[in-house]
This record gives sequence, C-alpha cells and structure tokens, in this order.
Amino acid sequence: MRPCVLFNPVAGGRKAAEFRDRFSGLREEFDFRETTSAGSACRKAKEAVEEGCDTLVAVGGDGTFNEVLNGVGLVPGAFERVRLGVLPLGTANVFAKELDLPLDLDAALSVLRRGHERTVDLALATCTEDGREVRRYFGQLGGAGLDVQAIEQVNWESKKRFGSLAYIEAGLKALNESRQHLRVSVEDRTLAGELVLIGNGRYYGGRFEIFTGAHISDGLLHAAVFQGIRWSSLVPWGWGILTRTISETRGVSTLKGRRLRLESEEPARFQLEGDLAGHLPCTFEVIPGRLRVIVPDIP
Repeated sequence: MRPCVLFNPVAGGRKAAEFRDRFSGLREEFDFRETTSAGSACRKAKEAVEEGCDTLVAVGGDGTFNEVLNGVGLVPGAFERVRLGVLPLGTANVFAKELDLPLDLDAALSVLRRGHERTVDLALATCTEDGREVRRYFGQLGGAGLDVQAIEQVNWESKKRFGSLAYIEAGLKALNESRQHLRVSVEDRTLAGELVLIGNGRYYGGRFEIFTGAHISDGLLHAAVFQGIRWSSLVPWGWGILTRTISETRGVSTLKGRRLRLESEEPARFQLEGDLAGHLPCTFEVIPGRLRVIVPDIP
C-alpha cells in the first residue's frame, strides 16, 4: 500500500503552494489526502490506519504532525505497526528539527523515499475536560503560562506574514497581561513559575535549545520553569537561550522525570506542539521508544 500523505494546504504559505505544484508528479508514488479544517488530519490519519496503511506522512507544521500522531493513537496497537514521516512546511517545524530532517522539500522527499527508520520516545498529556478524561499524544513540546497567552493572540494571517516572529510579537504583548501561577511536580520535587515548558527533546520554537542535554530518546521529559517574568528578565533570559545556558540563568529552574504533573492556581490552558490542547491540571508522561519515525540515514 502506498504511503499516505496528509497535506495541510495552508501550512507555511508559499511552501505549501510549491508542494501542491509537485502533486501531479507524485500521485503514483503516494496516496494524497488533503486536510480541510482543524481536526481533519486526525480523522484522515485514523481512516488511513484502519484501511491498512503502515506509513503516514504529515506535510505541514507541528500542528499537522500532532493531528496525524493523535489519529494514529486512536487505533489500538497502531503505534507498533505504523511509522510516521514528516515533510516540514510549517512555521516552526520543531519536531522535524529534533529529528534533523532537512527543510528543503527535495531533500526531505529523498529522506522519505530512503525510508531509514528509528524509534523515539512518545509523550502523552492527560487532563479532564467536562468531567471526561482526555488523552493527547505529542512528539516534542508542551507548556503553559506565558506561551499559551501568546498563542491565544496569534492568528493565521500574522503567522503567514511573519512566521515564528508572530509568536515573539504576541509574547511581548502578553507580558502586559496578568500572569498565571503554575506548579510542576515530579515525585517529591515541585517548582513554581509563570511559564513552564515541557520538552521531549531539546528545542523550543524551532531554533532555541531550551532543554540542553535532553534527547528525544532518553526516556525522560524535561521541564524549564521561568519565575517572576518581567521586562527586565528578557535580556538575561534571551542571552541564556542564545548561549544554551538558560538552565544556569537566574530565575530559571529545571527538572526532569518520566511523569510530570502541571497545575495552576487559576483556570489555565496548556499547549501541545504550539496549539491549545486542554485545561490544567494535566499529567505529562513519556512512553520510551514507542514512536517509529523516518529519519535521515545515520552516517
């Protein structure tokens, strides 16, 4: 059965248009299924797995990948028999960067065709919505606090026009809002802050290495907790991010574990892969080696 390609026609603006132009030459090689609205990639991925497809390719950004991932997760036992590929066309492409995938379309297609495979850790967030337990898988990043407040302000037009800079602009605006008070716990240790990032790997925003020393196959989730966010914090924190010393910067603490609990004193939402996903409290856990992915050949 041909690999099933789930394609977000608006991801990355111009890049999506370029990929659409390549459709005619690739239809014999891949089964294309275009997403039409939020949630459709999840539904189409589930349908493809139920039809027997064992290779799914997410074409778009981290949000498209997350929907495809959760579509696979809706089919019992699917992670054991289905592998995922990524053609990165989105704004940040954090998961693609974590896997060292090329951003050039032709190079990414070559990786997909060679089909070199490895297993990485799969992350899971569990919360309660309207009295019902909700489980959401994610590949690389979750968080709450200031970054969620920024995500709430970013619209599609600004993402299309400014790319990842749209999130930076929204984050600066969010600094003027009242902030939430968060707690993250692992075993007997608890940290408090106004921004908590939870990583199954190294990166945040596609280019910033927040979780230095982490690895997508280390069997752990890593949390970075930012306390007392002020305008005066931006320069030392920015320098810490650029120099990969953020964990050593004043006002930032870290912890790691197989299972983390994130809570808030006020009603608060959390994000997965840059999209709003649910409300706190939430439990984040890692499932080591569960996810099969297509990656560049190992030298």
